[in-house]
Amino acid sequence: MTTSLKQRLVASVMDREGGYVNHPSDRGGPTNYGITVAVARENGYQGDMRSLPKSLAVRIYEARYWTSIRLDRIAPISATLAEYLFDFGVNSGPGRAAQELQRTLNVLNSRGKLFPDLNVDGAVGPVTLNALADYRKARGGAGLYVLAESINGVRIAFCRGLAERDERQEDFAYGWFKRVVNLRNEVESDHADRLVATLYTEIETEVA
Repeated sequence: MTTSLKQRLVASVMDREGGYVNHPSDRGGPTNYGITVAVARENGYQGDMRSLPKSLAVRIYEARYWTSIRLDRIAPISATLAEYLFDFGVNSGPGRAAQELQRTLNVLNSRGKLFPDLNVDGAVGPVTLNALADYRKARGGAGLYVLAESINGVRIAFCRGLAERDERQEDFAYGWFKRVVNLRNEVESDHADRLVATLYTEIETEVA
């Protein structure tokens, strides 16, 4: 089975998040496969979170955390950047992930010489995508690596801030940092391919 980056990201995050969890320190409340009750309700699911269909979780991950921030367009430019933005969106919201991409591009545009400053609105459209393409043209692969790793640095700082402001979030801080640091190795491994095969076979059976 040939697997796509999107499939590997979805399968990896669902494996990492596991099944139903209702941790008292989790501000998102009950989750299943990493999907919060609020997000499930937004997507029309009104049942017990313990019974959230795996196929619905996959559709939510693909639509909310991949398609909404145009990772189909970003991945051909930098697969690593797409990986980081997807997982950032899962942890902190796709709008925040997109805003941090825009903010980071703005400070890397050589005071507007490479491309004009972007509106930091969390909406990845033609202007943001063109700015990313202009950045790649000017900085090349090495520049894309710097951009992607800068986004990861922002993620760690954001998570640290959550734990500093709310001591209960220290329950998750080590796991958050570990997740960010190890993400690429997990997603690009043979294990991720096996997770894809298992997950997508299961949801085909579930839907049938």
